[in-house]
Amino acid sequence: MALSVFDLFSIGIGPSSSHTVGPMRAAGTFVEGLAADGLLDRVTRVKAELFGSLGATGHGHGSAPAVVLGLGGQRPETVDTARAPAVVAEVSGSGRLRLGGRHEIRFSDRDDLVLHRRRSLPGHPNGMIFRAYEGRDELRARTYYSVGGGFVRAEGDGEGGAVAEDETPLAHPFASADELLLRCAETGVPVSEVMRRNETAWREPAEIDGGLLRIWRVMEECVEAGSSHDGVLPGGLRVRRRAPGLRARLEARGRPTDPLDVMDWVSLFAIAVNEENAAGGRIVTAPTNGAAGIVPAVLHYYRRFVPGADDAGIVRFLLTAGAIGVIIKRNASISGAEVGCQGEVGSACAMAAAGLTEVLGGTPEQVENAAEIGIEHHLGLTCDPVGGLVQIPCIERNAVGATKAIHAGRMALHGDGAHVVSLDKAIRTMRQTGADMSVKYKETSRGGLAVNVIEC
Repeated sequence: MALSVFDLFSIGIGPSSSHTVGPMRAAGTFVEGLAADGLLDRVTRVKAELFGSLGATGHGHGSAPAVVLGLGGQRPETVDTARAPAVVAEVSGSGRLRLGGRHEIRFSDRDDLVLHRRRSLPGHPNGMIFRAYEGRDELRARTYYSVGGGFVRAEGDGEGGAVAEDETPLAHPFASADELLLRCAETGVPVSEVMRRNETAWREPAEIDGGLLRIWRVMEECVEAGSSHDGVLPGGLRVRRRAPGLRARLEARGRPTDPLDVMDWVSLFAIAVNEENAAGGRIVTAPTNGAAGIVPAVLHYYRRFVPGADDAGIVRFLLTAGAIGVIIKRNASISGAEVGCQGEVGSACAMAAAGLTEVLGGTPEQVENAAEIGIEHHLGLTCDPVGGLVQIPCIERNAVGATKAIHAGRMALHGDGAHVVSLDKAIRTMRQTGADMSVKYKETSRGGLAVNVIEC
């Protein structure tokens, strides 16, 4: 399976890559398949059913409106995040939906969009079934799985643009951290260059750089938006946005004098991103929305506080982080519904630690060590969002994960890359821990903080 850095870092909409971006893409894929086969104009009704974690926390994670937007032809990369709530409200109020933006049908968000809170599909905890009808006759039914990070897989033939296994031949293929280190030793180049050469299987070098710098610009815009918008986050928990106030206090201090002031800025960057995500804003999956604040926060730390930081370093950072993400996704999971938050925040921490270590001059062995530290110290982390919302504990968890990534990188740089627990062993442990973890701790809001915090 070949994965690109742009699979790990994609532009979308909050609050969740698996619960918002994935369902939107699945709904759009279903409609595109109907149109491609000449069936769209015959459709009189569409029914969507969400199962497992999608059904359990879909309301808080924005799954229901995401499906409506996807059926209406919106895409996560381009949807107008400011207008999206009004578009969904109009469909609900009128009882009419334009499939793919062109074919109008009746649509009831009560009868045609069903969230099964305690039913699951066999393929993955995030399952969906879409059905299209002509009168009472079923024209088509398709099952999709949102497998984390906005990735969607169709059950069966993978038609209509759903993400399927990519067998593109790569210049320097690797399926594990050990193989990645071997590729670095064979070629004499750093992790980022191995990843760059593999990326040329899909894109020209200039397109790679341009695309990654666009990802960075969206991350910058997200931090700016998140630290500028005040008020209360949606969803009923009445969580106040903290990033604007924190930014004002830090700016009032002026130039940092206490060395730990820098870490306050890192917390601000992460909190800003995740508050914007919780509000349904424009976001970059990194590798998921629930963990989207860690990589941008560490990148902002690099750009703002590391002497000599430049755009070339940002590209190298993202390529290195992407290489670690590829290994994790291939050998374990980045889905909170599958392995708990160790797969989201733990993966993001490992990716950010690796990227920072490389741009600070680390060897491939030190990069691997940093990633291992990042993931090892998130093992067993549960996903227990209060109220099914990506707010508590998710926002603060990203700030802590970002500071841990920086510490992991610095620890690795003070060593020679030799360590007892390899990254591959830590990833294998994460997969096994996730398999052993009770389902109530895997993004269902039926355990942990989710049942011990009173919703107000």
